[in-house]
Amino acid sequence: MIILSFLVQLAGATMLLLYAVRMVRTGIERAFGASFRRVVTSAGNPASAAMSGLFLAVIMQSSAAVALLVAGFAGTGALAFATGLPVVLGADLGSALLIQVLSFKLEWLVPVLLALGGGFFINSDRRKLKQAGRIILGIAFILISLRFLRETMDPIRDSAFLPSIVGYLERDFVSAFLAGAVLAFVMHSSVAVILMCVTTVAIGAIPEGVGVSLVLGANLGSALIPIWLSRGMNAAARRVPLANLLIRGSGAVIALLLVNRFAILPWLGGMGAAQTLINVHILFNLLLLVALPFSRYLDAPMQRLLPDAVTLSEINRPGRRSILDETLLAKPPLALASLRREVLRMAEIVENMMTPVMELYTDFDKSRMNAMRAEDHSVNSALDGIRRYVAAIPPDTMKKSEQKEARELTEYAIALETAGDIVAKRLLTLAQEKSVQGVRLSKAGHDELASLHEQIMANMTLASNVLVSADLESARLLLEEKAEMTRLERASRKKHLKRLSEGLAVSFDSSDIHLETLRSFKDFNSQIAAVAYPILYRGGQLLETRLIENLESGD
Repeated sequence: MIILSFLVQLAGATMLLLYAVRMVRTGIERAFGASFRRVVTSAGNPASAAMSGLFLAVIMQSSAAVALLVAGFAGTGALAFATGLPVVLGADLGSALLIQVLSFKLEWLVPVLLALGGGFFINSDRRKLKQAGRIILGIAFILISLRFLRETMDPIRDSAFLPSIVGYLERDFVSAFLAGAVLAFVMHSSVAVILMCVTTVAIGAIPEGVGVSLVLGANLGSALIPIWLSRGMNAAARRVPLANLLIRGSGAVIALLLVNRFAILPWLGGMGAAQTLINVHILFNLLLLVALPFSRYLDAPMQRLLPDAVTLSEINRPGRRSILDETLLAKPPLALASLRREVLRMAEIVENMMTPVMELYTDFDKSRMNAMRAEDHSVNSALDGIRRYVAAIPPDTMKKSEQKEARELTEYAIALETAGDIVAKRLLTLAQEKSVQGVRLSKAGHDELASLHEQIMANMTLASNVLVSADLESARLLLEEKAEMTRLERASRKKHLKRLSEGLAVSFDSSDIHLETLRSFKDFNSQIAAVAYPILYRGGQLLETRLIENLESGD
């Protein structure tokens, strides 16, 4: 009975810790996720790239999340391998430093954090304040889960159950290393695993040597997570996680042998066994930074290991080939799957059109503008194909729900076509006009537009995820982001008008372009968010109208 109670409490403490770490990361991604691309891609050298990675890992509470972010940017060509690898190595160190911060005795802060975070989350209508509340609550839950974990371990450490397992791991450090790797991979969080190890070592539940082996194994498991999560991406995206695995994995094995074969731990301790684990973790990830100067030399070997699929890439790239399969028209479920894939392809083309818009505002290139406008023809062609495809599905073979799904997909395809027109006919025209007239945006105005553009690109990714998954929570978040975009557009407009009232000449010259760009950004975001409405309506989370009904006379 004691063992069963221990396992249940351990599972509860572990789940609370995982949830708390995820809660903090989700809050940060929702509040600041649109700025991560700029932080990652603006690094000019390996050292600054590593500092960017360290910063992101600390705020996202996960080096694996940073590695996956870098993989996504590398896959689209926005980030070179020589910059991406230092970012990931820096993130590993940032994650280690985070362990040190979270290991401090901060239980006295829990009531303050709960009151402050709960107040922000429940009472605030502002997105960033609401997400700040989520982050603060997550930190409080982390501290609570660690205390819960210590209390769970106390009754069991003197029983025969735990010492027998610990004794085996103490005799076989390789098994302890592999156990740490498996735990980190299964829990998808090395931070949670290492915090568990530090906590259990601190109360004497497991010895220092076993804890170190588990921590080094968790480093290997953490490097495996982005490998698994990026398995469906292209070769360019998977090279950085693979290089990180080779560096971190081989380093972990070497460190495991050194620590268990030589008397190194006494030199790294001095403040208790738990601090020794943290010191080993930080020192290990710090030493991995010696690979920074050599990161660019690893690009060629990684390309040989993961070569680009060049055979049909130009033929099959988004915009060139329709996915609609005429042979499936007699099978509505399969035809609808084909239709959804085609709408997703349209979304990818529109995303590719929108991505370089701010670059054209900064450095106008007519040939690039013409190439982007040519993509709009692909969007129009895709919409025509979707209309014909839906009309060709025999209506008598479709259920009512399937007819409704086909109609919803067609309506979203129309919204995407409108979004493409906004880029091709409004934003690109404004960029050309800005270049021809020699108009210069004020620094504040440019920064506001760049921030809105980053938010739109994050919303575009979220909209594509909603299209694929039809997830109710994601659809709700997308509509919240639409409301936030409206607020940001209004705030930028007010700031611009304030600059005009202050008599800034540069703001007068760029006023029309700035305001038209704001309006276009807002309209574009509204079109891509349209995918959320039918999902929310079916989930009962969308009102028919905002108007007050049944007004009494005299009200």
